[in-house]
Amino acid sequence: MHVPDGFLNLPTSAATGVVAAVGVGLALRGARRELNERTAPLAGLVAAFIFATQMLNFPVAAGTSGHLLGGALAAVLVGPWTATLCITVVLIAQAFLFADGGITALGTNVVLMALVGVWVGWGVFTLLRKVLPKKLVSVPIAAAVAGFVSVPTAALTFAVLFAIGGTVPVPATTVAIAMGSVHLLIGIGEALITAAVVSAVLAVRPDLVFGARSLNRITPLEIKESVPA
Repeated sequence: MHVPDGFLNLPTSAATGVVAAVGVGLALRGARRELNERTAPLAGLVAAFIFATQMLNFPVAAGTSGHLLGGALAAVLVGPWTATLCITVVLIAQAFLFADGGITALGTNVVLMALVGVWVGWGVFTLLRKVLPKKLVSVPIAAAVAGFVSVPTAALTFAVLFAIGGTVPVPATTVAIAMGSVHLLIGIGEALITAAVVSAVLAVRPDLVFGARSLNRITPLEIKESVPA
């Protein structure tokens, strides 16, 4: 999913850079409402985990491989605004330190993974949480579906950008079919990893999972029972 330099022309890359800058600017403001002294360390751990797991590829088909995008996972764990910042930091580090994704394509990659991946994932997660039972077990299920949907959506967004400003002599329809089909398979891996990680965190610290915050409220009865007589 990391777009290298030269795949999109300068105007398209510049446009995605502007969109990315605006999105990250809004995320800097929105994250203030999500972060506190308890959740801030988790945001750092989420960024580190996604950075590490994006370095690991799993086989998909016909010699292709995929890796975790992590947008939906981060959004469920720390909130969508903070997730946007986490993924952006990861992409910047990868581009400048490991040449994973082009420097001129950094805005494009932020749009695809830190904006589209995060917010599509969060939107799907939020919709599913409204229809699924109000229980903790529903959280990883909704997160898995969100992760699955976010991956091909980000891939098809790139296909649209390529149709607008692609520089490689490949038909836009070919790119769309290839990106969509391969990333449907990658989305399955994304769903499994997302469900596993969210389940693991819920098992030990459900109070830290942003997507489960409405299920962690202490009732007056519980407060009364917790106070020693």
